[in-house]
Amino acid sequence: MKRPSEDELLSFERELFQKGYSYIAGIDEAGRGPIAGPVVAACVLFKQPHFIDGVWDSKMVPAKKREILYGHIVSECEAFGVGIVDNDTIDRINILQATKAAMRSALDQVLEKWGDTHYLLIDAVKLESPVPFEAIIKGDSRSFTIAAASIIAKVTRDRLMLELHGEYPHYGWDRNKGYPTKFHRECVRKHGLTPYHRRSFAII
Repeated sequence: MKRPSEDELLSFERELFQKGYSYIAGIDEAGRGPIAGPVVAACVLFKQPHFIDGVWDSKMVPAKKREILYGHIVSECEAFGVGIVDNDTIDRINILQATKAAMRSALDQVLEKWGDTHYLLIDAVKLESPVPFEAIIKGDSRSFTIAAASIIAKVTRDRLMLELHGEYPHYGWDRNKGYPTKFHRECVRKHGLTPYHRRSFAII
């Protein structure tokens, strides 16, 4: 997939800015698909107009580049928040509700730091929110602000999975980050489940 231009990535933000919204936050998650580990959401607030070159859908950005962009995002944004919901809660309330809970936690952190958040751009999910929002399908590849949130969420979750890999090195979480790769599935069959696996997922 070709990376969009700066104008394309800022199209939603510029339209909102022209309507009078000066502070726009993006929300995205990482980790809905894995069979192990938490789901992580991030909310990132920028004063418009703002752009950081290289920020795009976190799945399309190499890991080392994501780490560099993470530093730029947290230093240049007005505020950011991160919500983390563990695998036990995912099993109890389902992955969609867990994703929404993580997103709302991340949003609440931004609202505590910066109550004047004017508008939200959210990747696909419709969220109960005190702030007006738009849910954008494939928003992490179409909106700079959502893409920035996707990088914060992805880097945060990858770091968490590396920590968990230290506890359970047999499952390759340093490489697969808990996703159901062939290797990971074979390890589950061989070694069984860890306390971090999502038992409600069909593949488990």
